[in-house]
Amino acid sequence: MTGGMAPAAGPEEAWPNHSSVAVQLYTVRDYLGDLDATLGRLADLGVRHVEPFTLFDRPDELAAALAAHGLCAPMAHSPFLSEEIEYKGRRVPLPPRAVTFETAWALGVELLVDPIVPAERWRSLDSVRRTADRFNEAAQEAAEHQLRLGYHNHSFEFHHTFDGVSAYEHFVSLLEPGAVVEVDVFWAATAGQDVPALLHRLGDRVGALHLKDGEIAGDPFRSPGGYQPEQLRLAPLGEGQLPIGDIIAAAPPAAAQVIELDHVPGNPFEAIGDSLTYLRAVAER
Repeated sequence: MTGGMAPAAGPEEAWPNHSSVAVQLYTVRDYLGDLDATLGRLADLGVRHVEPFTLFDRPDELAAALAAHGLCAPMAHSPFLSEEIEYKGRRVPLPPRAVTFETAWALGVELLVDPIVPAERWRSLDSVRRTADRFNEAAQEAAEHQLRLGYHNHSFEFHHTFDGVSAYEHFVSLLEPGAVVEVDVFWAATAGQDVPALLHRLGDRVGALHLKDGEIAGDPFRSPGGYQPEQLRLAPLGEGQLPIGDIIAAAPPAAAQVIELDHVPGNPFEAIGDSLTYLRAVAER
C-alpha cells in the first residue's frame, strides 16, 4: 500500500453488495456548485452510492460532503488510458496514473472506470490491441492501490467490426482476468446492439451497468454535430424504449446498477426518484 491519506472507507465497507444502485453525478452536474446541498438531496431520495465523473474537482470537499450525508463512492470515472483529453476544444494533459490511483484510493473507490477512449482508437484492430495492452499494464499498477479497473463505452466502440466481432468485444476479450466493463446500455442500444444478448456474451466481465432510458433517435457519434446531451431524448428509467428489466436480468447479479441521465427535461432529481422507484419495482418482481 502506498502512502497518503487513509481511504474514506474500504471496498467491503463501502459497497458490500454490488447490486446496490448508484447515481452518476454527471446527472446532476449543473447543481454541483453547491456540492453539499446536492448530495443532501440525493441522500434524501434514498441514494447511498454515487459515482463521481471526476476525481480532481474539489476531492477534499467531495469526501467531506459524502461523509456528511452518509454516502460513499465505491466507483468513479477518471481517464487512465490516455495521456490527454480534449475538453472544450483544448487538449488537456492528464495526471500520471499513480496520482489518479492514489486519489481514487483516498476517496474509498473500489472500481475505477475510464470514461472514454477517443473514437479514432477503435477503428483498427492494432489500435484496439494497444489500448487493451495499456489497460492491462494499468491494472497491474492499480492493484497496488487496491483498485480494480473498468471501461465505460459509448456507441463508437461498436462502429467497426473485425472478423464479425465489434472492436469493443475484441477489446474485452484481450483484458486480463479481473478486469471488468461498465456497459452503458443506452449507447450500446444506440449502436444497434441487442443489449441483453451483448450482456450474455460478456458474462462476468460486466461489473456495472450505466442505466439510462429514452428514445433511440440516431447516433450522435456518427453525426457531424457530435454528442450534445441536451439533444438526447432521455427519460426516467422505464419510460423509454429500452427493455431495462430484461437488461438487468441479463447482467450478472453482482453487477452494480448506476443511474445516469445525461439530460432530461425538467428536474433531474425527480427523474432520479422516478428511476429509483422503477428499479425497486423491477427488483421485487
